[in-house]
Amino acid sequence: MSENENEKDYHGTNVEGNEDLLDDKMTENESSTTLTNRQGHPITDNQNVRTVGNRGPTTLENYNFLEKISHFDRERVPERVVHGRGAGAHGYFEAYGSFGDEPISKYTRAKLFQEKGKKTPVFVRFSTVTHGTHSPETLRDPRGFAIKFYTEDGNWDLVGNNLKIFFIRDAVKFPDLIHAFKPDPVTNVQDGERIFDFISQTPEATHMITFLFSPWGIPANYRQMQGSGVNTYRWVNSEGKAVLVKYHFEPVQGIKNLTQEEAQEIQGKNFNHATQDLYEAIEEGNYPEWEMYVQIMEDHDHPELDFDPLDDTKLWYKDKFPWVPVGKLVLDRNPEDYFAEVEQAAFGTGVLVDGLDFSDDKMLQGRTFSYSDTQRYRVGANYLQLPINAPKKHVATNQRGGQMEYRVDTGKGQNPHVNYEPSIMNGLNEAPKKYPEHTPYVEGEVKKEAIDRPNNFGQAGETYRRLNDWERDELIKNLVNTLGTCKKEIQNQMIENFTKADPDYGQRVAEGLKNYEQNMSNGPIGSTTSDEGVEQAKEESRASDPY
Repeated sequence: MSENENEKDYHGTNVEGNEDLLDDKMTENESSTTLTNRQGHPITDNQNVRTVGNRGPTTLENYNFLEKISHFDRERVPERVVHGRGAGAHGYFEAYGSFGDEPISKYTRAKLFQEKGKKTPVFVRFSTVTHGTHSPETLRDPRGFAIKFYTEDGNWDLVGNNLKIFFIRDAVKFPDLIHAFKPDPVTNVQDGERIFDFISQTPEATHMITFLFSPWGIPANYRQMQGSGVNTYRWVNSEGKAVLVKYHFEPVQGIKNLTQEEAQEIQGKNFNHATQDLYEAIEEGNYPEWEMYVQIMEDHDHPELDFDPLDDTKLWYKDKFPWVPVGKLVLDRNPEDYFAEVEQAAFGTGVLVDGLDFSDDKMLQGRTFSYSDTQRYRVGANYLQLPINAPKKHVATNQRGGQMEYRVDTGKGQNPHVNYEPSIMNGLNEAPKKYPEHTPYVEGEVKKEAIDRPNNFGQAGETYRRLNDWERDELIKNLVNTLGTCKKEIQNQMIENFTKADPDYGQRVAEGLKNYEQNMSNGPIGSTTSDEGVEQAKEESRASDPY
């Protein structure tokens, strides 16, 4: 690039914070700051539409107005069904180049991990799960923790949550889970009775509910919460051998959570507090940092365990499967445009690079179809051409057409007439294989059947016992406040489930419900004052005269 080109301004936004260099040609009546439309036409009047007389009807040929308003009408793409509310930032992942005292190549050939100090650009999106794009960030809800690694082998997406487990272990139940947690389809209000109606009949969710209704269900902000891949994946080495792995991200800033009352007070002052906290910390140079840990397990069904290692409702305890640090994640740059980068960022659990692989985790298998399918619906068939989603390396495909295609991903020297493979007419060719593939052996009847070791309550009880006293008190209070409005049959089933997890757990919930005074309507889960808020608005509001 010449010296003069270095002095030119770049415009737009992509993963590097800039876009293609725009043509600097201008007409005689414009400068570098002149407003134009998308066709490049200078706008001479941006205050008035074209009318018959200065107060007459508007004419149809108002092109600038029509372009402006029609684009405004389309400023929002379809909202994510889950993880609608989000914030994000750019940064990097720095590898440690080892797995404890061993070379990491023993377990994975993924290039981003191999070299100590090697930095890979990343984009991270944090989110809530249940509610919409501008819902409060103080609601009791899991938090999404999705990372896009722009590796030299292409993109790797790790799409997880702050909590290390999930409600269910089979993807076929996911739509029902989300429907239960979403607002009632009639009243459009989140209803604890609907939620516990589903949860009481889904015993494997007892563990996740124990986390969700404790203070862990409301992280203080995005910087001071954990991240986890949740699902079980595989690492594959250069010999094609594999191990099972789980990913964890621990915040260097420490972990902080909120009680229900603290969250409600914060919500009354600022319902964007977590987004604002993340943005301001990065602007001030207080870059959030997480250390990445990996747990490893041999790739078989482990009959010695009382649970299936592919079960997303279970933890792999550290004393048996140590956390080993493999790198650090640092966020050091805010987005230049929220929509272009955070809203249009599109992740998928199937986006893996060489050396990383799927496991037979039923939730992971289901998510791998669902996530990318969602992005093609939500953002469009060519969502991977958007700068925030595009890999930072060579791309050459035979994919053509689709909504909003703005370039053709042909290879250098590729015959433009050949958009298929194989071909002898200078089309694209397959890459040579450098390493043997991992080829797991699978045998068994094809059937619909639950796993052999569900152990729905064991770890839920262990988690309950490991909570601090104040966390257990908060858990019981939040459960009672939400279960108190539920039908007796639902209460009884939940008490039975909690008792199976730990007798003290069930007894405390039962006692709390026995002493519960039903004086609240349904509202946000865990809330102690939902009905109070409705009445307060009626009683304390002030009348105004019509105008």
